Amino acid sequence: MHDRGLTRDPRAVAGIAILILACATAVLAPLVSTHEPAATGDVVATRFLPPLSTDALGQVHLLGTDRLGRDVWSRLAYGARVSLATGMLATLIAAVLGTGVGLVAGVWRGRTGALLLGLTDFALALPRVVLLLLLAALWQPGGVLVIAVLGLTGWMSTARLVHGEAVAAMSRPYVAAARALGARRTRIALRHVLPNVITPVIVAGALGVGNAIMLEAGLSFLGLGVQPPAPSWGGMIASGRDTIVNAPWVALAPGVALVIVVVGFTLLGDALSDRQAGVSI
Repeated sequence: MHDRGLTRDPRAVAGIAILILACATAVLAPLVSTHEPAATGDVVATRFLPPLSTDALGQVHLLGTDRLGRDVWSRLAYGARVSLATGMLATLIAAVLGTGVGLVAGVWRGRTGALLLGLTDFALALPRVVLLLLLAALWQPGGVLVIAVLGLTGWMSTARLVHGEAVAAMSRPYVAAARALGARRTRIALRHVLPNVITPVIVAGALGVGNAIMLEAGLSFLGLGVQPPAPSWGGMIASGRDTIVNAPWVALAPGVALVIVVVGFTLLGDALSDRQAGVSI
């Protein structure tokens, strides 16, 4: 098995660079943006200005303006906060829930394990997109609701993954030795099994963040995510869908940013997956 550091994997380097740039843009949005994201002035004079144009006040709009004269670059920078935070927090919730369910089902393999696996299979059988739309429609749309909904509907694959790893770990000699020494199942689960399932969870989480960001953008596109005038990439794409011909930059800018960030998480996840498996490229 040939183990290589992430810094020697071009996919990991590219993915990390993309994510650092995206996170820095989100954190430093007040510094890197040139306008308030929701600020509107003379709408007639500033609406649909093309990229790199200057308005009547001499202010440059790097990525142009939208239908209300709002600066697209500033809204893109602030919208990165929503997309990244939503994707990461939702994935964290799903990872914690899935790890807990899978770990308990893999260590306590009697009725408890069967019940938890049955619950997982039932949740997997439900169409996630329909469930997302249903839950988002029942309550007032917002960022907290989107994070909760994505997290509570995305834990099942992690639970299945952790369950398989936990079952394999329970058959290892060190677990048999711990049992012979009188260790309880709780101690075995936390001290011996859990450390061996964390790495696959991290790999799955890196791949899952990109999916969560796409789902958040889809909900925002449908008006079930973060509500305007707060900027979100999905909402920006939705606001520019009617002007894709005469002002394509309004929807194109957040769309390209969304694709690049998702690709960054995918590259990092693939690199972590290969490193875990000991694949050398």
